[in-house]
Amino acid sequence: MTTMPADHTVKSFDSELKHLVQEIAQMGGLAEAELAQAIDALARRDSEAAASVIESDRRIDSMEQEVSTLALRILALRQPMASDLREVVAAIKISSDIERIGDYSKNIAKRALQLNQLAPLRPVSSIPRMGRLAQQIVKDVLDAYVEKDASLALAAWRRDEEIDDLYTSLFRELLTYMMEDPRNIGPSTHLLFIAKNIERIGDHATNIAETVHFLALGRSIEETRPKGDTTNVALDG
Repeated sequence: MTTMPADHTVKSFDSELKHLVQEIAQMGGLAEAELAQAIDALARRDSEAAASVIESDRRIDSMEQEVSTLALRILALRQPMASDLREVVAAIKISSDIERIGDYSKNIAKRALQLNQLAPLRPVSSIPRMGRLAQQIVKDVLDAYVEKDASLALAAWRRDEEIDDLYTSLFRELLTYMMEDPRNIGPSTHLLFIAKNIERIGDHATNIAETVHFLALGRSIEETRPKGDTTNVALDG
């Protein structure tokens, strides 16, 4: 008879942790879809789709608050230890990174709306490739989180350098266009901001990968973090 309350407590705690993971997975799915829609809206010059991305970001912001509230409640009431503590702390960190991914996707959509008021510029065709790569990395790190797969997280973490390389190449190409014709400065500037937002999404995806690796194995990634962006220019708007 004395074991029943303890059994109930353990089952209740397990249920709360599972709910936390489910919330993160749902939040991540929304961010992934938002990024895909923002890139698609840019490629198709679809202002309606871009506006939809901007509006949908509110849901991700709301879910981050829900995750934080649930995680803090678990910390206060359950006082988890070891792997359970890593699970709760990971949820807080990952939800923050997902929220930032949503913000950057919203920024891409806002820039897409502004670009639609201007004549098309050729590099816009290479940005979707960069965006799709970022989207795949985001998907992989979220799958790694749900499956507690450190190997998948590490593989995705290593691919961030590909995004950085694409960004550096595009940065140089856009500078060339701006020097060739002053009329290219406006659209090129918007595209630079979009490319930088995608590059930052890649950074947050690698943050998630590092968190998942620690969650799964209890240790940090021992390799040096890949970083291929050599432009040294701050473009986060």
